[in-house]
Amino acid sequence: MRRRPAPREPRALGGVIGRVLEELGHGTRNPAMKLAACWESAVGPEIAAHAEPVDWRGATLEVAVDSPAWSQQLQLRREEILAALEEAMGPEAPTAVRLRIR
Repeated sequence: MRRRPAPREPRALGGVIGRVLEELGHGTRNPAMKLAACWESAVGPEIAAHAEPVDWRGATLEVAVDSPAWSQQLQLRREEILAALEEAMGPEAPTAVRLRIR
């Protein structure tokens, strides 16, 4: 009988994607890859645990959130989030955020 591996703590997908892309040699040349790599550090672990970027069209980033409460919280912090992304990504950062509940 095979033993199951011990469960590990969940990790933010953005950080994992960034590391995998880096290992494959893609780095963060593409703005979407750069966003995935910096999402958690830009918005903080609390927001990253409840919200994730799911689409990016033009200058608008679509973010899926866990609940209406988190949608409202991010709506109130929209400018702060955009400023943090601009600081992390430079001029390639999105300039608008659209929120949707998962």
